[in-house]
Amino acid sequence: MKNKLLIDADSCPVIDLALNIAKNYPLEPILFCDTSHQIERENILTIIVSKGRDAADFRLVNEVDKGDIIITNDYGLAAMCLAKGGYVIDANGKYLTSDNIDSLLFIRHEHVKIRKAGGRTKGPKKRTEENNIFFANNFRKLCERVQ
Repeated sequence: MKNKLLIDADSCPVIDLALNIAKNYPLEPILFCDTSHQIERENILTIIVSKGRDAADFRLVNEVDKGDIIITNDYGLAAMCLAKGGYVIDANGKYLTSDNIDSLLFIRHEHVKIRKAGGRTKGPKKRTEENNIFFANNFRKLCERVQ
């Protein structure tokens, strides 16, 4: 049985890079997005859900089986996927694991509190080619480990 590669495709900058690398491994890629993004690639299953807060995330987590690889920048989704035995990597190539997810969720929570109080937090840095290289290297390593 093939493991799946589940991609949280809404605003994912490495879809094509990940799909290109995944061709070399026994992975079944599936893209998840809502109707406001409708991201599709030829010969790749795309699951499109109705627009709604976290609708694509909940559909994705329902598809996770132990050993599947998930690409997401959403720490909440990552935590649910880890609980189901998935391997999670973000679009910058950082492994999201049971060792770091709690601190990442805490930082996200603190940033939400700051913004709700009228404060500002830094947004993500501009994406560089180095980000793509780091993602590709770590994604390949993860695919090898899962295989």
